[in-house]
Amino acid sequence: MGLTWGVMFSASDYDYELPPELIAQTPPKNRADSRLLVVPAQPQRLVDSQFSALGERLRAGDLLVVNDTKVLPARLFGHKAETGGKFELMLERLLAGNEALVQLRTSKSPSLGTRLITQGGVTLEVVGREGSFFRVVRADSGPFVELLRSEGQVPLPPYISRTPARDDEARYQTVFAEKPGAVAAPTAGLHFDDIHLDRLRAQGVGIEKVTLHVGAGTFQPLKGEDLSTHQMHAERYWVTPEVVSTVTETQNRGGRVVAVGTTVVRSLESAAEDGVVRAREGETSLFIKPGFQFNVVDMMITNFHLPRSTLMVLVSAFAGAERIKEVYRHAVQARYRFFSYGDAMLLEAKARL
Repeated sequence: MGLTWGVMFSASDYDYELPPELIAQTPPKNRADSRLLVVPAQPQRLVDSQFSALGERLRAGDLLVVNDTKVLPARLFGHKAETGGKFELMLERLLAGNEALVQLRTSKSPSLGTRLITQGGVTLEVVGREGSFFRVVRADSGPFVELLRSEGQVPLPPYISRTPARDDEARYQTVFAEKPGAVAAPTAGLHFDDIHLDRLRAQGVGIEKVTLHVGAGTFQPLKGEDLSTHQMHAERYWVTPEVVSTVTETQNRGGRVVAVGTTVVRSLESAAEDGVVRAREGETSLFIKPGFQFNVVDMMITNFHLPRSTLMVLVSAFAGAERIKEVYRHAVQARYRFFSYGDAMLLEAKARL
């Protein structure tokens, strides 16, 4: 794959070559039909499996933690009131009332005061700038979230080269999605259906929920070569006292905490920055990179990630750089399906010092 990962503090260390045809453009027929690459700690061998067989890798007393965020129809289209030029708006996060922080794709970067007219005739105004994002306000003072619900389109990732279909409204959403606020799905959770979850519960596996509203910044690549200069986008998250209690009980009895997705990893580890997991509500911009001390998560279910991304850095910190190098080489050779609608892997944490 052209990977020469050593110390791994440069963005280019997390690059790899991926044949375009391996990028999944549609979900599998059934959620649990995906393949699962089992990645135990070295020196154990990688195992090609099916996601439906996940229960064989878990045991009674383990705790599965999922992200219950719900994806909003976060993409809007329209034109500039002054020039008629077209725009595409992608929500980053909802702000108070009728405001939102967004990405705007236009032929010319809009200035403050620019008015935008959506396809449904609603007027927006650009009132601020925060880095690469714009702050916009709905001129009629109606809730911005209601505009999304009436006109918004499913925010499929940029590497899915088709327009959203009706099926995407359900399939780009987990079965445990409850709290609206995300603009991208926590994709590791897309593999679960209710039958699968019931089987795990019957097996004695606990299931808890945290919330992290995934922002559009999740698709942004690493900026620059030096990882120490990359600034993570902030995302809202909640870890409740009930989750903390269950996590602590699981750890005390020797069970394993299994995070479903990198968003759950970041939520739990953000809530345990001083080594002890505590209930938290706020924002996290935690960037997990080489040298990070994991305090909570023992295993992780995750999809295959974009090259040169913060998520590649995270899984490398979790399972070990050389192990992830081996994993991605194998996944390409074995023709796994990549990214949001693709296959999954089950990672075991590398030995902790």
